[in-house]
Amino acid sequence: MAISVATWNINGINARLDTARDWLGRAAPDVACLQEIKCIDDNFPAEAFESLGYNVATHGQKSFNGVALLSKLPLEDVTRGLAGDDADEQARYIEAVVSAPVGGSLRVASLYLPNGNPPDSEKYPYKLAWMERLRLHAEELLALEEPFVLAGDYNVIPSDRDARKPGAWVGDALFLPATLERFRALAHLGLRDAFRACDWRDRQYTFWDYQAGAWQRDNGIRIDHLMLSPQAADRLSSVAIERAERGREKPSDHVPVVARFDL
Repeated sequence: MAISVATWNINGINARLDTARDWLGRAAPDVACLQEIKCIDDNFPAEAFESLGYNVATHGQKSFNGVALLSKLPLEDVTRGLAGDDADEQARYIEAVVSAPVGGSLRVASLYLPNGNPPDSEKYPYKLAWMERLRLHAEELLALEEPFVLAGDYNVIPSDRDARKPGAWVGDALFLPATLERFRALAHLGLRDAFRACDWRDRQYTFWDYQAGAWQRDNGIRIDHLMLSPQAADRLSSVAIERAERGREKPSDHVPVVARFDL
């Protein structure tokens, strides 16, 4: 059985409800990992997605952050929040297991990694600490020896080829050496960047700022990733960046990335 998993920073679910419903109605991924829903759980428009056949799980926060999982398959073993810091109140991580009728299960997480800017503020140490917590959690998941996907807005530009103008990002928290070191630490555990496992072309972006005509100039960056356990990577069949969604009416500044797996 094939299963598709999408990640998408929607940049405000209630502000872009029609945008989200339109794409989900056309693309119909089996699982959609959303970030920056920007609302508390009670204000998430669950019925709008349940009417499209999705089960819904959210980990929301008023006005900021917030993540969600939408799944056409049952959501089991739902976990909200990233382990490692009981004092962290920011809603940035949700994880669940989806089970296919035929072919087994897949653990999926939707994550919104901290931006970290400005780097000389307390926001950057928080970003690095969060990334270390993610690495430790991934290490625990790997011990289960099961297929899993850590999908979301990582706020990390992995390399020069993932930015139209890499020089413009020197000194930015998304591209600092310490950030890239933490991101590579995930790969060193054995996780695969799903997109780069399938596509090595340059100028493949997932985010274009609303300012300075970034979309019109194709001044983009690739910061939305699906990191796969070896068991999930073995089942990966394709990955696609849904670039056209950035040009639609009232778009998010991010576009969906969809990976397909043969379970």
